[in-house]
Amino acid sequence: MNIEIEKRIGKKIKYLREKAGITQDGLAAKLQLCGCDITRSAVAKIEVGQRHLYPDEIILIKQILNIEYEDIFK
Repeated sequence: MNIEIEKRIGKKIKYLREKAGITQDGLAAKLQLCGCDITRSAVAKIEVGQRHLYPDEIILIKQILNIEYEDIFK
């Protein structure tokens, strides 16, 4: 994946997470409760484009933040 695209998606996820009033720890915990093996550190790396997002993570982030896919990708 293109690093610039990953950075843009990461920034968007950070924005949407903060808009929802959820911390990185909180998002990681909610993802873990849904069966996703992820840490706060991994969430931080996703938000700055240093770690790839997996499809299951995208699906769960969408559900947890109560957003649409286009909110992440537009």
